[in-house]
Amino acid sequence: MDQRMTLNVEEAAELADSKRFYELRKMLSEAEAADIALLFDEIPEELYPPVFRILPKELAAEVFVELDPDTQEFLITKFSDNELRGILDELYLDDTVDIIEEMPAIVVTRILSNTAPENRATINQLLAYPEDSVGSIMTVEFVNLSKKLTVTQALEHIRKVGIEKETVYTCYVTENRKLVGTVSVLNLLVAASDAVIGDIMTTNVVSVGTLEDRSVAAELIKKYDFLALPVVDKENRIVGIVTVDDAIDVMQAEDDEDIAIMAAVTPDDTPYIKTPVWKIWLNRIPWLLLLMISATFTGIIISSFENALSAMVVLTAFIPMLMDTGGNAGSQASVTVIRGISLNEIEFKDLFRVIWKEIRVSSLCAIALSVATFGKIMLVDRLIMHNTDVTVPVALAVCLTLALTVICAKLIGCSLPLLAKKLGFDPAVMASPFITTIVDAVSLLLYFALATALLGL
Repeated sequence: MDQRMTLNVEEAAELADSKRFYELRKMLSEAEAADIALLFDEIPEELYPPVFRILPKELAAEVFVELDPDTQEFLITKFSDNELRGILDELYLDDTVDIIEEMPAIVVTRILSNTAPENRATINQLLAYPEDSVGSIMTVEFVNLSKKLTVTQALEHIRKVGIEKETVYTCYVTENRKLVGTVSVLNLLVAASDAVIGDIMTTNVVSVGTLEDRSVAAELIKKYDFLALPVVDKENRIVGIVTVDDAIDVMQAEDDEDIAIMAAVTPDDTPYIKTPVWKIWLNRIPWLLLLMISATFTGIIISSFENALSAMVVLTAFIPMLMDTGGNAGSQASVTVIRGISLNEIEFKDLFRVIWKEIRVSSLCAIALSVATFGKIMLVDRLIMHNTDVTVPVALAVCLTLALTVICAKLIGCSLPLLAKKLGFDPAVMASPFITTIVDAVSLLLYFALATALLGL
């Protein structure tokens, strides 16, 4: 069994810099592909080709898949046609498709021209699927068996074709190309040699359609702990499989996208260090402009109550605290609900259950925060700082506003993501920036309304 060791990237980089390629080859031959890919971040570009060329053929293909698109493109430009053909012959077709999707047109043309003719049609077919569909991430390299085969015949077939497949642990049983069952290699090994596949296969098969969102496949693999999930067309004919490593990539990409949206940044697959300044600016400025425009509502509200503020200037000192607390309370609820939606723990039908729970949670939070704020105002602001404008009615107005703001913020924070999901939007859009903007306006309206009523302004 091939035992690979963890690579000391710094030591490997030193060997590469000093051009001690014989020692480096020995070290890299025993390392994991993902660790070797890290080495290319530590060495200058001119060393990429010689370091890559000393890798054993199969390991080189594994490493190439792990490299970032910029490094892949650089290497492709340096490869001869024979070198490129050798790498492509070792890649699984879904990995080739992933690489092609990241390359400029001139590089794609060169890749396709050096791809085996029998694979070119399949690659073009995979490229035709929508970007976020299951079809775009599936592999067509799987083992299918006839239900009429015996176990001995099935194992012989697996030995013959398995080396070219991405996974052989689960085999897919077909009849006239239609998926009728699955059987694992473990079941084949423990079954009688003359047993028929149709008698030992599992017929309750979980599958996914080619045009469904790729996140659906990832969720099914996660839910059922599959190593691979069959992909079928409208006639239930198996056309490919999604493997667990691709599902993990999808889940990571979805998480990265949600985090970006929740931070009011347009999602981008390019690593931060390699992203040009202008592109980062382009990803951020539309959201900042939108939030700036929406935040003008708070300015309009403050302007509407100028007379109240001028009559009792001390009220101004508590505005930041009320707005920040409300925003934080809303963000807590929204992030919790968004996570629940992403994990399929919460659906729109749970809206009223979620609201009822948040009413109770927010009420407890409101009481605790109001009591703490009242003590802080009376002890710190009035006694220690000797601010005589801070009276009990002022403190009551602030604390009551704070309590209502926290309750409203949590209700807004828990309901908007679910409403967004129901309307077909990404729930992550209703995260901190938007929730904070909305809650700021609500807290100011509550504050000035209560202050006007309680203080007679």
